[in-house]
Amino acid sequence: MMPTVAVVLFAAPALATGMHSGTEGGHEIMTIGQPGMAAKAARTIRISMIENEDGSMAFDPVSVTIKRGETVRLAFTNEGEYDHEFVMDTHEQVMEHKAGMERLPEMEHADLNAIRIGPQGKGEIIWAFASVGKFEFACLIPGHYELGMKGDLTVTAN
Repeated sequence: MMPTVAVVLFAAPALATGMHSGTEGGHEIMTIGQPGMAAKAARTIRISMIENEDGSMAFDPVSVTIKRGETVRLAFTNEGEYDHEFVMDTHEQVMEHKAGMERLPEMEHADLNAIRIGPQGKGEIIWAFASVGKFEFACLIPGHYELGMKGDLTVTAN
């Protein structure tokens, strides 16, 4: 069991780095932003993780728009019978993380821009969005992305 733990701890930081745009307080900031403070959350966006009768999976909503500089509480509900996760980043970083999950499907995440939620569970991420642009969110548990668990996250100038 110890070698698996060592692999997970070694692999997770390499996959969790994201695109960085600088440093703040000695910590690197991802292009999409950084964890925010709950007291500064301007609004809550509720996102459901859904499994459909036809076997497809989805987020509801599948598209989210946020203003640059806004701190948002992302509140998740897993309405399904399987674990799901939410990872947000640039498309390239999401695809890199997806490839890592395919290699190590039982990988535990320590990513600040991600959360894994068990069946019928709830969770949240509070995030301060830093850069204008088109980003992506997805469930990267092997097979879930292909079944439709992905969405668009747009950060506007104002």
